[in-house]
Amino acid sequence: MPQPPIIAGLSELAPRYDALLCDVWGVIHNGREAFPGVVDCLKTYRKQGVVLLLSNAPRPSPPIREQLTSLGVPPDAYDTIVTSGDLTRRLLEEKSAHGTFKVHHVGPDRDLPLFEHLNVARVPLAEAQAIVCTGPFDDNKEGPGDYRDYWKPALARGMPFYCANPDLIVQRGDQVIYCAGALAQDYERQGGDVLYLGKPHAPVYDFVEARLKDLGRPIPRTKWLAIGDGLKTDIKGATGANLAVLLITGGIHEAELSDTAARPDPAKITAVLNAASLKATAAMRRLVW
Repeated sequence: MPQPPIIAGLSELAPRYDALLCDVWGVIHNGREAFPGVVDCLKTYRKQGVVLLLSNAPRPSPPIREQLTSLGVPPDAYDTIVTSGDLTRRLLEEKSAHGTFKVHHVGPDRDLPLFEHLNVARVPLAEAQAIVCTGPFDDNKEGPGDYRDYWKPALARGMPFYCANPDLIVQRGDQVIYCAGALAQDYERQGGDVLYLGKPHAPVYDFVEARLKDLGRPIPRTKWLAIGDGLKTDIKGATGANLAVLLITGGIHEAELSDTAARPDPAKITAVLNAASLKATAAMRRLVW
């Protein structure tokens, strides 16, 4: 793959595209506050196109809107949000269409809006028909190793595992925390059946297409620009969907993709992308106009 250009601002690419599919955590905020310049960038782009925030958050869109507002990202900075929680709710609606569906939820209580107003019962693992994982119970200190024994009864029963956040890790301020994807990966390694709901898996892009149509903006995929920092989620998903990609190097892979001054390093970026058979149309450290 040719070396992607390092751009100074989104304005260099914006005229080519009619919709942004923008990752949230690591691109717009770090879990504590919005990055400088990102809100102005999104508002400026909205004068010409649609801003769709595409997040692997395991909650449905409304709580994510509230969270974004609290972090300094107002509703007029984007048009709509699609989350892994939205896809998970759709799956649970299908599973519960003919009767109460029993699930064992693994994740923090803040993710409970995922189950609101669904015909779903949260039950102990021994009574469940499936696991719904939104992350560790305590993501401040837990990771995959804390759950190896926990999964054994479910694995013995062949219980399906629905991963409502395929991210492996995210940064919360200066702390790296594990996400549901890391737990799902370990369940799968032990022979479990995992369904991932979100990036990088193809169904999420069909959901995006439907959402754009709902907005009255049936924009072809050739006019989408995916923006993200996660190589195994944002960039892998966009590469697999054959979308144009803007790689943000200042997120979870900054050490791998940057020079000693934290600037995007073209040689490192090219080497990392080629090693993983990924592509990027361009790269920049932070999303600014």
